[in-house]
Amino acid sequence: MTTETTASLASPDLAGEADKLVEAAKAALQRGSLGDAEARCNDALNLKSDHREALYVLAAVQRYAKRPVDALATIARLIDADPGYGRAYQERGHCLRALGRDAEALAAYQAAVEHNVGLLASWRMLAEMQARAGQHEAAGFARSQCAYLESLPGELQAVISLIQERRILKAENLCRAFLQQHGHHPEGMRLLAEIGVHFNSYEEAEFLLESCMVLDPGNINAQFDYVNLLHKRQKYGEALDQAKALLGKAPANGQYELLYANQAIAVGEFEEGLEIYRKQLATMPDNPTLHLSVGHALKTIGNQAEAIDAYRQAYHVRPDFGDAYWSLANLKTYRFEAGEIKRMRELEDHPRTRLADRYHLCFALGKALEDREDFADSFAYYDRGNRLKREELRYDWRRITAELERQHQHCGAELFDRFKGAGCPAPDPIFILGLPRAGSTLLEQILSSHSQVEGTLELPNILSLAHRIDGRRRVGEEANYPGNLTELTAEQLTEFGEAFLRDTQIHRKRGTPYFIDKMPNNFRHIALIRLILPNARIIDARRGAMGCCFSGFKQLFAEGQDFTYGLEEVGHYYSDYVRLMDHWDQVLPGQVLRVRYEEVVADLDGQVRRLLDFCGLPFEAACLNFHETERAVRTASSEQVRQPIFRSGVDQWEKFSEFLDPLRAVLGPELANT
Repeated sequence: MTTETTASLASPDLAGEADKLVEAAKAALQRGSLGDAEARCNDALNLKSDHREALYVLAAVQRYAKRPVDALATIARLIDADPGYGRAYQERGHCLRALGRDAEALAAYQAAVEHNVGLLASWRMLAEMQARAGQHEAAGFARSQCAYLESLPGELQAVISLIQERRILKAENLCRAFLQQHGHHPEGMRLLAEIGVHFNSYEEAEFLLESCMVLDPGNINAQFDYVNLLHKRQKYGEALDQAKALLGKAPANGQYELLYANQAIAVGEFEEGLEIYRKQLATMPDNPTLHLSVGHALKTIGNQAEAIDAYRQAYHVRPDFGDAYWSLANLKTYRFEAGEIKRMRELEDHPRTRLADRYHLCFALGKALEDREDFADSFAYYDRGNRLKREELRYDWRRITAELERQHQHCGAELFDRFKGAGCPAPDPIFILGLPRAGSTLLEQILSSHSQVEGTLELPNILSLAHRIDGRRRVGEEANYPGNLTELTAEQLTEFGEAFLRDTQIHRKRGTPYFIDKMPNNFRHIALIRLILPNARIIDARRGAMGCCFSGFKQLFAEGQDFTYGLEEVGHYYSDYVRLMDHWDQVLPGQVLRVRYEEVVADLDGQVRRLLDFCGLPFEAACLNFHETERAVRTASSEQVRQPIFRSGVDQWEKFSEFLDPLRAVLGPELANT
């Protein structure tokens, strides 16, 4: 281990001392004592080599000292330590501009606002430089952003930057303090709602946005955020209505049209949504995100050939658009051409490629090279993509282990005895849960091929209810849930179950007696499901540890599933999952059906009959011919479940076996050999 790496793993005491040195450096910089400020920054970096603030202040000091080349070297270290830190790119823009490298400076300022929309200095420079370069439309947008930020009190400008820098707790404290002083300030309430979304406090965020729109009916930003929040909560019908109302206020606004199209797609109105996308493409043919949205919609309804064309068009419009390449890879059936692989390698290695594009390219290259059986190079890209994503997320597996341990502690047999007979008796829901990439989409496709069952989505309702029961807590405070389940009443449990059925009704298009909720993370809330919906079926989609964990490691998820971005992290999660499922088997014997992916592949007929028996459904041959069922599929396995079952996917991990020792070490021999 190098000296620099050792320093970066500073103890809490050393990190605290580094923080104090950085504060002293800031004070020295304000006094104009550049030498003193630089010395204190270097002292801090000797204690913690990747200290973000120390690197940022040092770069500013070097620029003020008219040493922009030194500052650029420091900024390179800063971006390597935190690739998503917008202020680093802003500082890079200042230095490049000082060196007369205006084209590079313009790109740096653009990257700055992409990472942090609250950077007023970057917007000002963009407005000036884009106007000078004849980019009048872009300059106009930058000026509008300047006007918006300048209209805000300084405290709220700071809140925006803190949100963008993922310093959410500090943003919340500052925003709440501002609102305590200034009352019901609409923009302050809107920002507090945005903060609430980061904390998954969707109900509070919804209330704040509704209040904001009452206080300031003309606040278009609040209504726009409200639509997106309703979408996130999968209240798609309400989101569609609100988007339609917003579009009615400005029928010619392309942004609002696209917002409406997104909601139309969400409720299954694919043709209407695609019509709007294509209309917008006629006026914005160089919008890569729009091409990507078209591709996603076409993929969902099974039109793979046109989806491929849309994804390719997206990267033709913006050659470094990593998500376009990953979307092709994520079809699982697409094979990259040699020229595409060469171009992806070049883009991933380019220093100006943005973080999100870089890790999307890494995952796409991992899949492309795996298909070519270049397993060493493939794993190197998968590993790099996971590292970049993990650094962005700051995931800590210990938090999840502690969360699941609370389920063991508080959800024993006595809890279910206490509430025997409570809950909504409706048998409608079938929950398929477990880990992602464990075969849950296959089970959903099999069951939804039955005439009495409809597949819906990975519904967030149970997760949202658990968060609501937990309530708001300060960081570090003991969780209320699931310990406070005993404080609920039988009437409340029944109402929660009935509300689940009401809120999910919009997804039930076919009017079948049963429907599927395929949210994998619901395994963490089986106690809650059983209490509010005692007659619901629960199916555990299980896959062997090495295959499941490595398949998750190879997948770049649209959101959530933060535990997959590291072999050790996914190994800990799998171990915790198995242990919790063993607990449910003990306290709820026979109430969860375990279906192993490998056994479905080996004996489709037998496992299909076992599934149907558990769900109380008569056998239908369509469940064996599941690949012929036409339905929208939104997960990464969408193209795979449109094909007959295949055995080649079962042991793919073995081709990467030599790289997976960290995973084996966490799982232990008993799990690793399952």
